[in-house]
Amino acid sequence: MDAFVLNGTSYSRQQLLDGCPQAQVSDYERRVLDFCQHWLSGQETFTIQTSGSTGQPKTILLTRAQMVTSAHWTGQALGLAPGDRALVCLSVTYIAGMMMLVRGFELGLHLTVIEPVSRPLAPFVPAEAFDFTAMVPLQLHATLHGHVHERTILDGMKAVLIGGAPVSLALEEQLQRVQAPLYHTYGMTETVSHIALRRLNGPQRRDRFVPFAEVRLGLDARGGLTITSALTRGETLDTNDLVEFHTDGSFRWLGRSDNVINSGGVKVHIEQVERVLEAYLLHYQGGVYAERRFFVGPFPHPRLGHAIVAVIEGEPCGDDLAPAFATALRAALQPALTPYEIPRQVFFVPQLLETRTGKIDRSATIQHLVTQHPVQQRTS
Repeated sequence: MDAFVLNGTSYSRQQLLDGCPQAQVSDYERRVLDFCQHWLSGQETFTIQTSGSTGQPKTILLTRAQMVTSAHWTGQALGLAPGDRALVCLSVTYIAGMMMLVRGFELGLHLTVIEPVSRPLAPFVPAEAFDFTAMVPLQLHATLHGHVHERTILDGMKAVLIGGAPVSLALEEQLQRVQAPLYHTYGMTETVSHIALRRLNGPQRRDRFVPFAEVRLGLDARGGLTITSALTRGETLDTNDLVEFHTDGSFRWLGRSDNVINSGGVKVHIEQVERVLEAYLLHYQGGVYAERRFFVGPFPHPRLGHAIVAVIEGEPCGDDLAPAFATALRAALQPALTPYEIPRQVFFVPQLLETRTGKIDRSATIQHLVTQHPVQQRTS
């Protein structure tokens, strides 16, 4: 750690080791300082809760050795050097934010920590430049639409990690104007943050993830991705992720096996339908829906068991009405999807329900729609 600043207050290494006067800090600052004290004092194990975005939250026990290894692999992959200035703007309650702190300590970075906000660069001026940060797509999107100085700071970075959610086609196109190298991450709490990176912009832009050289990947009997490395303590971790491998060792993420809907006996992969729908929305009527959040999910159906529906956040644009939009959508998607994959209905909702970590809660949103629109269960 080269230096440490938390919400504008500087702390020396000794002050972090000694702990802080508890009455003088916010709850979030206390969590940050408590972790710093535990790490710097040499604590060997850490209990971390998963975000619950793909299931029920659970508690994971990670060792110090796993976290140190992860930090150094990231530093090597991104070319981080002692003295580089890192901005920590993700919650340290979860692995993504916690590992930003560990990278700072292990790689000798200058750490500036702030509470998570949608526009993390807004409080700073260009003179307070940063070399490295990690954001979720929502923060990156808000930064691109913020003040000029936020873009200036972003462009000056040597590496930016993007994780926690898929990167939309609309956002990825906007990212081509960013000068800083941007990397989409693949990983989870069980792998101590990411184990693979995908360059999102510039000449090295790719549509596939490249795993760290020290990580061994495979497929289990169900076709799910398996991960074996020092980050899993040499054990093979079975995931629910479906991937497509390429000869160079890179892979394309296809979706999750538990996001497969049985519609009339036909298996429909949600993420594959969403990619096709997203490409359509990107260009529909000049892109009026391009930046809308949406998802594809199962809706109860008397004959099929479940039918595929699309749920879009916000009100319909212009003269669009949900039934007319759904009819136009079905016609447009016919060349790319099978009849069972094409959404039979489109719901526009004021706001998508979210998990406590800010991700779309598909199940809760669908359940809410079922209670609000029971008549839809009897449609063809």
